[in-house]
Amino acid sequence: MREPVLRRKPAFVLAMLLVVYTFNFIDRQILGILAGPIKADLHLTDTQLGALGGFAFALLYSTMGLPLAWLADRRGRTRVIAASLAVWSAFTALCGVVSGFWAMFVCRLGVGVGEAGGVAPSYALISDTFPARQRARALAVYSLGIPLGSAAGVLLGGYVAAAVNWRAAFLGVGLAGLVFTPIFGLLVRDPPKAESVKAPGLIEVLRILAVKRSFWLLGFGAGSCSMMGYGLAFWLPSLMRRSFGLDLVETSQFFGLLLLIGGTVGVMAGGVFADLLGGRSRAAYGWLPAVSFLLGVPLFAAGLYSGSAQIAFWLFLLPQALVYLWLGPVLTAVQHLVPAPMRATASASFLLINNLIGVGLGSLTIGKLSDMLTPAYGDDALRHAILLGLGFYLLAAVLMMAGGRFLAREWVE
Repeated sequence: MREPVLRRKPAFVLAMLLVVYTFNFIDRQILGILAGPIKADLHLTDTQLGALGGFAFALLYSTMGLPLAWLADRRGRTRVIAASLAVWSAFTALCGVVSGFWAMFVCRLGVGVGEAGGVAPSYALISDTFPARQRARALAVYSLGIPLGSAAGVLLGGYVAAAVNWRAAFLGVGLAGLVFTPIFGLLVRDPPKAESVKAPGLIEVLRILAVKRSFWLLGFGAGSCSMMGYGLAFWLPSLMRRSFGLDLVETSQFFGLLLLIGGTVGVMAGGVFADLLGGRSRAAYGWLPAVSFLLGVPLFAAGLYSGSAQIAFWLFLLPQALVYLWLGPVLTAVQHLVPAPMRATASASFLLINNLIGVGLGSLTIGKLSDMLTPAYGDDALRHAILLGLGFYLLAAVLMMAGGRFLAREWVE
């Protein structure tokens, strides 16, 4: 009777990790839909909002990821994930009681510290649990937490803020994460193989990665696309309110459905195509995302300058899927640049690059551009700032294509 239970365990572990990652993105992205009420209540500029959405979160999220991943490789991945969920959920709840910019900034730092310990250990735990031929799809399923969590944050945040206020939205999602923490901690365990293998030192992992050109090219490519991805996730709700005239609930419906449909399709398509094509050519893990970015940019630009919210939705839908396609292929490639005991640390090294650039600079850069363009363009300044930011997707395409060329010689089974 035990064998069927053992066969079901990988799917159960993946499902629990997906729930945690969904909370991760609810707590991370809820600020975007609530930017308008928060700006009015706390009297903030777009630059300050951009700092809260990116820099404040990324400052410790990126730098704490490496030591926490190293700890997860040595002491247990599920323990670190559970503790991290508790920390970021508590700080999310505290965001609901702040009274000014700096108090919110400190709380967003705390959310970043907590979430720093969740993602890289989860990548490694999935790679330990699933065979190589299924990893891109498994990592893609895990990455569904991005569109699912982002969509849930947008929809819940919009409805709760409209019905009560923005503070209740933060308190509600933070407390929900705290309730789920002990459930995850009790039910999920590291596989025996991961517990019995001694992890190498941090310097040894970094020495291996430092000479792999694919790591740097894919890392900076991911950072470039994430810069625009996080920027869009934070500022697109504000764009729909300023330039398309939607109210808070309409904006949450528009962006929530866009994330849910486009993001889910894109993430899963990336995992399926990577597993199908990656076995024939390792370069596919790089050129699949590159092609998707090149196809997505002109459609995004058309949506920005369309005449109505309805037209914009359909123009945004396909590129929203295309710019999520990179997750399965690239995350799988990073797992195969080092031996298995080093995976969490390698993932954290990749995320350090990705998040310092993407999370740290994306929303801040677009916010700064919007403030600079406001004297000339008024409410339409944000539209023009986002258009300029689409260039980062083109840069990502070049870097991903180049990184794919080195994967075959640098791959570790």
